[in-house]
Amino acid sequence: MGEIRLVEVVEHVLDAAAIEHIVADARAGAVVSFSGNVRDHDHGRSVASLAYEGHPSAEAVLMEVAKEIDARYDLVALAVAHRVGPIAIGEAALVAAVATAHRGEAFAACRDLVDLTKERLPVWKHQVFADGTDEWVNCA
Repeated sequence: MGEIRLVEVVEHVLDAAAIEHIVADARAGAVVSFSGNVRDHDHGRSVASLAYEGHPSAEAVLMEVAKEIDARYDLVALAVAHRVGPIAIGEAALVAAVATAHRGEAFAACRDLVDLTKERLPVWKHQVFADGTDEWVNCA
């Protein structure tokens, strides 16, 4: 079992480099991180603003995801954070980082951490488009 060093759902700006630094460890031969950033378009439409709303259970669900990934892989360390509230274009909505002894396992663990988070996290995205229309999407 590795160390789960950070699991949080927060309203403040996420610093991908700082979260990657949290998992850095002398025992790790590989550190892989992912930053899911808000883009200025979605399906060919210009995005004017975006906000995420999370269920009160979101952080507990994220901890369950982290524990599942830790049980699947031989991790040194794991950190994952998701943002809620209004998020500016270009800012990170999801940051995940893992450290393992070898790169193949690090890539696989980070990919699965991101995918499982997106699948399970009870967070909804509200996008407002440049034309004034909006949509809600159940995704992380």
